[in-house]
Amino acid sequence: MKLAFNHSEKAIGLIQKICAAIEQENGRAFLVGGLVRDQVMSQLGLITSHNLPPARDFDIEVYQISAESLRSILAKFGRVDAVGEAFTVYKLGFGRGAERIELDISLPRRESKTGRGHRGFTVTGDPNMTTLEAAKRRDFTINAIMCNPITGEVLDPYYGIDDLKARTLRVVDPTTFIEDSLRVLRAMQFAARFELTVAEETKALCRTIDLTDLPCERIWGEIEKLLLRAKKPSIGWQIGLEIGVIDQLFPELKTLVGCPQEKDWHPEGDVWIHTLQAMDEAAQLTSNLPKAQQTTVMLGVLCHDLGKPSTTKEIDGRIRSLAHEEAGVAPTEKMLDRLNIHNIDSYHVQDQVIALVANHLKPGQFYKQKDTITDGAFRRLARKCEMQLLYLVAKADSLGRHAIDAPEPNATAQEWFLQRVLALGVEKSAPEAILLGRHLLELGLKPGRRIGEITRTVYELQLDGKVTNLVEAIAAAQDLIAKKAQ
Repeated sequence: MKLAFNHSEKAIGLIQKICAAIEQENGRAFLVGGLVRDQVMSQLGLITSHNLPPARDFDIEVYQISAESLRSILAKFGRVDAVGEAFTVYKLGFGRGAERIELDISLPRRESKTGRGHRGFTVTGDPNMTTLEAAKRRDFTINAIMCNPITGEVLDPYYGIDDLKARTLRVVDPTTFIEDSLRVLRAMQFAARFELTVAEETKALCRTIDLTDLPCERIWGEIEKLLLRAKKPSIGWQIGLEIGVIDQLFPELKTLVGCPQEKDWHPEGDVWIHTLQAMDEAAQLTSNLPKAQQTTVMLGVLCHDLGKPSTTKEIDGRIRSLAHEEAGVAPTEKMLDRLNIHNIDSYHVQDQVIALVANHLKPGQFYKQKDTITDGAFRRLARKCEMQLLYLVAKADSLGRHAIDAPEPNATAQEWFLQRVLALGVEKSAPEAILLGRHLLELGLKPGRRIGEITRTVYELQLDGKVTNLVEAIAAAQDLIAKKAQ
């Protein structure tokens, strides 16, 4: 098989020039990693090119040439930054902004296990390794494919292309695989992103690996890819259940498995099944959101029913989970704290996720009261969470109820909710207060607690629509001041 990269001619041309210079010094250079895997999948028709993120980072592995010689060659093409001590990666960058590309160029890695966990390695570069030896250290066969960027020829020593055609995720070498526990989480996100079936022997191997050594940032790095890059994140979470990730790292989610639901409302099955179906719906609903907001909704849906296991009871012959939305706050906060998820791009992700969990039933409840619910109720809810995100969480929750011979779920209540939200202009936040402390000072009121009391009272009037401009706000404040003086 030959690969024809459909990336920018400038990037591929530059890579070919660098690799040709390496070959002139009797070295060999190959593109490796996810770029090659994705290109193979594209040419096999397994993914479409528009589903691939623009290639900005290229990994090149160089054989049969010393590190010193490699750096000398690379220096002819621009500034070379060396990263790492025992194992050096040479970095070259070209262009600016959206046109910038980054090249990571290194010798093949030889790893020696020196301690527990995914960091317990000594890594050195070894130019004398064979491509077969180098590929053997990769995690999965689909990631062990190499490509000569000059000729397009592919090296596939562990039959990764065959596994891609069969939509199978399989380890390269069991002995090396178990040395890095992070690979178990990578199995989850690869299975979800590329909709692969994990080979049974790979599942069995994953179940033997202790994951408790993994730091939170590495765990989140893989979970984030699962949440944001997969069209069907349910695949990854189900695999996680089967290979022990949920048991070891997500005990809050494990409680959802087997937690019953009333069949009239949830014909799809238990809370775990419902959550997975809702996650897939959310993935479709959030694909165009900014990263922080997309992450918030996906986590909100993942956690929205964490309160059900502690509240589910049979009442009058029906399964009920009364107040489960509030009960879900504590386990949600605990899980997010453990993953160290707080802010992304200055957006308060954890606070929003917790608020979404606590209020995810509100759109449906408001709809049931649509003839009497006030604008003030909407504005007050907008003080607690971002309403357009609440709409998405509630919609995913409503749509995530698929079952054979059951009516197709709908989101009538959520669409009504969104229209009211948009009409009031509170999709992102509640309205800013019209009356400020400085306005009261201008009226002659002295600084003190009374200013806060009056501004809060007038703001409540504003939320109810009884104050709509500054003139009305000042008049309301003057009435309050006059009543106090009586």
